[in-house]
Amino acid sequence: MNERRIGSVPRPLRILLPTLLAVQLTFSLLQPRPQARADQLSPPPPLPLARVMTAGEPIAFAQMLTLYLQAFDNQPGISIPFAALDYDTVSAWLERILDLDPRAQYPLMMASQLYAEVPDENKRRQMFDLVYRKFLEDPDRRWPWLAHVAIMAKHRLKDLPLALHYAQAISTYATGTHVPHWARQMRIFLYEDMGEFETAKVLLGGLLDSGVVTDPHEIHFLIEQLNRLSTADKSSTPSGN
Repeated sequence: MNERRIGSVPRPLRILLPTLLAVQLTFSLLQPRPQARADQLSPPPPLPLARVMTAGEPIAFAQMLTLYLQAFDNQPGISIPFAALDYDTVSAWLERILDLDPRAQYPLMMASQLYAEVPDENKRRQMFDLVYRKFLEDPDRRWPWLAHVAIMAKHRLKDLPLALHYAQAISTYATGTHVPHWARQMRIFLYEDMGEFETAKVLLGGLLDSGVVTDPHEIHFLIEQLNRLSTADKSSTPSGN
């Protein structure tokens, strides 16, 4: 093929071409970078559709959904704060993952230790409530996450009644032999924090009398706590005239 020399190009075109290139480059530089917005997190697929999409591998598909949700906040060129996400949509994703893989623990870990760490009390409470509702579906396996949010309700929200509510749920529903005594008896020490020493003493004394605790070190620890509660109760009771 014969190539035309640059000199054979009409002069107006030779002037216009660099101008057009400069305009295009300037336009490109002035364009805002693509923005990934928090509201771009769409709802998860409906459960019937999700079951079809699993192709007989619900656990593997649930793991894919988990990876997608976990990576959503960190997209190329931008990091979306958790607090900017729509937590109704986040909750729907976490629940859908658990629908597909009920034995998965990671979604509740994400709820209690990632999404609940935002400086937004309403969103924290929303994640706490999600963990509580999902705990009730499988208490003996999901108690660690409710225990975690009970501690967070006490220390982060300063909401002792809510922490006690969660602790009582663990004591009532998480009855498996592998559930540790400290988790089932969290409520005792929350009663103490609330100044209800008599209730705490009754529960602790009942635990010792029940014979459930057999480890000598645990028994010794609980007796010490009972004595400490008795002392605290006496010091908090106004002396008579």
